[in-house]
Amino acid sequence: MFNTWGDEVYFSILVQAELECVKEVVERGDLGYCPPGNAFCIFYGKSPASQGEEICTASPVDIVGKVIGDPTVFKEAVRSSRRIRLERD
Repeated sequence: MFNTWGDEVYFSILVQAELECVKEVVERGDLGYCPPGNAFCIFYGKSPASQGEEICTASPVDIVGKVIGDPTVFKEAVRSSRRIRLERD
């Protein structure tokens, strides 16, 4: 199961880590780790906290990767499913 916040998908993972490189403004397609809730985040568009065209996070995150390809495919995925499968390339 996953949750959404604007155009962000997030879900809890079995990782507990401290932030190393704090970001509160991210890019479309960034993959992040957010300590509150031990959450893995996929940013594919603006959030309720966004200002203008910036993609703002709910809490500070560490960027841990990037979506390969078009990250906006998550917009349709979250409408049509409650499951998302991630694979490492």
